[in-house]
Amino acid sequence: MNYLYLYGAVIVAIMVFYIRRQQRISSKGTAVLNEAIESGMVEPPSLHPVVDLIRCMGSGSCARACPENALAVVNGKAVLVNAAHCIGHGACMSACPVEAIKLVFGTEKRGIDIPNISPGFETNVSGIYIAGELGGMGLIRKAAEQGRQAIESIRKKTGGQADFDVVIVGCGPAGISAGLSSIQHKLRYKILEQEDSLGGAVYHYPRQKIAMTAPVELAIIGQVKFDEVSKETLLQFWLDVVKKTGLAISFRERMESIEKAGDHFVVTTNTSSYTTRTVLLSMGRRGTPRKLEVPGEEFPKVMYRLADPAQFEGQAVLVVGGGDSALEAAIALSEQKDTDVILSYRSSSFSRVKQKNRMMLEQQQKAGRLRVMLNSKVNSIHEHEVEINFEGASKMYPNEAIIVCAGGLLPTPLLQKIGIQFDTKFGRE
Repeated sequence: MNYLYLYGAVIVAIMVFYIRRQQRISSKGTAVLNEAIESGMVEPPSLHPVVDLIRCMGSGSCARACPENALAVVNGKAVLVNAAHCIGHGACMSACPVEAIKLVFGTEKRGIDIPNISPGFETNVSGIYIAGELGGMGLIRKAAEQGRQAIESIRKKTGGQADFDVVIVGCGPAGISAGLSSIQHKLRYKILEQEDSLGGAVYHYPRQKIAMTAPVELAIIGQVKFDEVSKETLLQFWLDVVKKTGLAISFRERMESIEKAGDHFVVTTNTSSYTTRTVLLSMGRRGTPRKLEVPGEEFPKVMYRLADPAQFEGQAVLVVGGGDSALEAAIALSEQKDTDVILSYRSSSFSRVKQKNRMMLEQQQKAGRLRVMLNSKVNSIHEHEVEINFEGASKMYPNEAIIVCAGGLLPTPLLQKIGIQFDTKFGRE
């Protein structure tokens, strides 16, 4: 009889521990969700998970698999509590043991335009193809597969006299895969990449690991399988692939227009123009970085992302913007030794930013490690200075680097000008 009491006590203790643990997890998730609501950060930027609450068993596998901590278990169910930080890599969907998660674009309140493409990845404009994130596929392995399949369709298309068989815009997973397939099929190809690095959206992932849980087939390379791989490891893999295969990529060359010219297309960039039989658009949905449109912005010291704060140690750096990326860049720079940091923002206050970033910014500001200029505007950029209009007066400030965090211009208007048709998604696959 004593044994029964003992077993009963153990079971009760385990249940109490489990319930209290679930309460703590739920409380933490609720706090994150409330903070996001207060900050106005409840709309996901692109591809994101939707949880089937009937099927969800609250195991928390999805939350543990998400490096961005975008998901949490609240009241026994998985909830997207940090929507603005979700980047749609699908690790949560792969980790769910009961398949209760699907990835969708848009929400009931905010639709996202997705181009209409055929099973062969051709748009309604004959000769123009789309693969990867721009076409609605944010998963790395599937984007790479789409790049390969798009070239399979392109190589079968006949007609058209031009310098190239295909111009590939963007060198993320879809673009790299398409380039490898072009080499395999002996196509005349040109890859354009507006930035100075490959990897596309992967390059910008602020996280420790990403998931590639299924094999991906790459032309020339063969089948590649990653279980869990860090961002850095994956980027190094792509670099090794480029080196091994001799894949040619034109970095810092931005597509500006595509025009039909008889039986071919003319692709104009910021440096040149090319004639091509077909075009494969494999760029991401980040679009072209939004510029300041001020004199001197062409100086090499002007950048549109912060890759390594340590490289700016001891320099005078200006950060422009008022979102989380701008605040995080300013904070990271202010932590470098002897770095003089100014954060300039055109509005009178920061909105839609995480409370944690707001507090850290105030902390660094009080410590004298950075200066915040609200209601300010950059007038002009010079080799060793920058002119800023602040508090009604324009003044020159010493400057060695400028990080512009003003978001991006989606390529939708450019594609619509070409004639590509879109479907607006409101939380649908």
